[in-house]
Amino acid sequence: MPRPIRATISASALQHNLLVAKAYAGGAKIWAVLKANAYGHGLERAARALEAADGFAVLDFQEAARLRVAGVQKPVLMLEGFFKPLDLPLLAKYSLTPVVHNPEQVEMLRVADLGGEVDVYLKLNSGMNRLGFTVDNLRAAYNAVRMHRQVGSVSVMTHFADADGPAGVSGQLSWAEEMLRQIEGLAQAPRSMANSAALIRFPETRGAWVRPGIMLYGCSPFGHAGTSAPPQMAELKPAMTLQSEIIATQHLQPGERVGYGFAYEAAGEMTIGIVACGYADGYPRHAPTGTPVLVNGKRTRTVGRVSMDMLCEDISDIPVAYIGTSVTLWGEGLSADEVAASAGTVSYELLCALAPRVPVAEVA
Repeated sequence: MPRPIRATISASALQHNLLVAKAYAGGAKIWAVLKANAYGHGLERAARALEAADGFAVLDFQEAARLRVAGVQKPVLMLEGFFKPLDLPLLAKYSLTPVVHNPEQVEMLRVADLGGEVDVYLKLNSGMNRLGFTVDNLRAAYNAVRMHRQVGSVSVMTHFADADGPAGVSGQLSWAEEMLRQIEGLAQAPRSMANSAALIRFPETRGAWVRPGIMLYGCSPFGHAGTSAPPQMAELKPAMTLQSEIIATQHLQPGERVGYGFAYEAAGEMTIGIVACGYADGYPRHAPTGTPVLVNGKRTRTVGRVSMDMLCEDISDIPVAYIGTSVTLWGEGLSADEVAASAGTVSYELLCALAPRVPVAEVA
């Protein structure tokens, strides 16, 4: 028999979350973000469930090609654009829309025969200082791109650094709009600015297209920035549930300790369950004692350090817990956001870190 750990991906939860995003989009089109193997949910699997999106956003050409091979015909946005001149023929071949964010890309594009018409997004650096053109080089980039005979439409985008935090988007939004006003032709260009957090908090960022990511998978973009999650987050449903089973139990006396480094010492008599899940499965190694888990639907906590293949949990007050009892690590009934917060990280990391050795099944 296989090891008892498994992840399930709910297609209906993905579809529900897309409907929530559409409600907040207010008529704007939706790029459903599928980068990082759809945040660990499976690229093709997520694309099928999210087929009602207007387009998909990915990071690399392998992801884009896989979508086309799977039969996806909707627009595909390349979030980091192209990397080498050899990438450029793939744009027309697979009907991809690249994000152009630096002068080197502009030059590669300028001298290339694209093999067909390609739409382009120009990315603005509105203050995050990661990718994008500044006021000093945006005009030259736009002029070079729009003069290319094989470039079709030119849209603009930016990315907000603190849409989920106290600074919000006003400063970046104002700066982006000021940059665009200075360039004839860009002031009226279609915009894509809102990520999940901005989509929920700031309707003024909607533009022509929005780019929800983490909310499509049922998790919150607000768990790590000191901003309380708005009540809208309760509308979302977790798409991934990670479960395993108890594979052994131990009865401890006061003073006995658990796991590597003897990191946890029993204050009194207690029973612990050993669960077939560890950091090699994608569970955060740095999750401390007290991280929540569900045992047969009842909430309890981890104790001691997470091992490569196992973790320990307190089952002293769960008399129905025994070898073979189901354990939910995150998902249905226990938000990945809460587990991540206990571990000092974000749900994005938990979902994306799901290991290839964990069997994954799709459920309706």
